[in-house]
Amino acid sequence: MPYEWQPAPPGESRLHLWPHRSLSRQGFVAFFAITALLIALPLLLTIGSPILWALVPFLLLAVGGMWLAIRRNQKDTEIIEDMVLTAARITLVRHGPRGRRQDWDANPHWVRITLHRTGGPVPNYLTLKGEGREVEIGAFLSEEERIALHGELSGALAHLR
Repeated sequence: MPYEWQPAPPGESRLHLWPHRSLSRQGFVAFFAITALLIALPLLLTIGSPILWALVPFLLLAVGGMWLAIRRNQKDTEIIEDMVLTAARITLVRHGPRGRRQDWDANPHWVRITLHRTGGPVPNYLTLKGEGREVEIGAFLSEEERIALHGELSGALAHLR
């Protein structure tokens, strides 16, 4: 699961969430090396002819476009959510893509965890509501992971109360 309960001092719970990342840095390099090689193989037949120079810009455009698209996707998945639960306060900090930070905190006795099975932007939409604000948690998780997280957060909140 792309979330974990981290070790914390007594009376405190820490939850760390992150999106799935199917392509590691080494996988990124290997993918582009193999892709560039496979795209360049047909060009071997054109070595020494003017057709080679007509095809090279398209090869470079294809490889460059893939590189930009995957790098953009990797930047967009640089999302981290950290939650700290104590008897006095719940704090949720979301570090979004390109350095954007969003904070939310509330008194745990008044926080309500809601799993919207329908009606949300995605099925099993998970929100926390407290002190006049409702925030989404784990937007990048799968449906099953949001359901599991709902159960775990409900248990953690019940333990705090």
